[in-house]
Amino acid sequence: MLFNSIDFAIFLPLVFILYWFVTNKNLNLQNALIVGASYIFYGWWDWRFLSLILFSTIVDYFVGRKLESEEIQTKRKILLWTSILVNLGFLGYFKYYNFFLDNFISAFSFFGTDIKASSLNIILPVGISFYTFQTLSYTIDIYKRKLEPTKNFITFSAFVSFFPQLVAGPIERATHLLPQFYQKRRFNYSKAVDGMR
Repeated sequence: MLFNSIDFAIFLPLVFILYWFVTNKNLNLQNALIVGASYIFYGWWDWRFLSLILFSTIVDYFVGRKLESEEIQTKRKILLWTSILVNLGFLGYFKYYNFFLDNFISAFSFFGTDIKASSLNIILPVGISFYTFQTLSYTIDIYKRKLEPTKNFITFSAFVSFFPQLVAGPIERATHLLPQFYQKRRFNYSKAVDGMR
């Protein structure tokens, strides 16, 4: 869903009304609405890529929880590298597979060796770089003990999939954005008018 589409012009007011006037008394319900709206927003383009963002969210949530209780440095490094390899593995496959394959074939062709390999018709998931680096920053901050892991999966999912910045950025550090999902929000008419402009 593009920000300048008719779909978004219908989607945003619906989410706005539900967020401020239906779920406004319950913080967990607001966060769940953000997750649901974010997944609809992201899946509107191609629903198959929802599994990537969900898998990345699950991996980093559980890695973060395990990093908190793990004291053995070797095991902490294994957990960190699990997060890094999963996230960068997805990013590398979708964004760079054909690039590296084409360059590999070209390099061997330069030396007279003809390699038969065909590139894949891979569609790049929208926003994969943003949520990949956002979840990685969360895991790295926990590893460095700069951040306590969240115990609420819905809140963490809202942080990862937050639709206003999911496909266009910026990449937010968990230390900055995640605490905002725990704070009670109050409707402010003047801020709402400024935001809608």
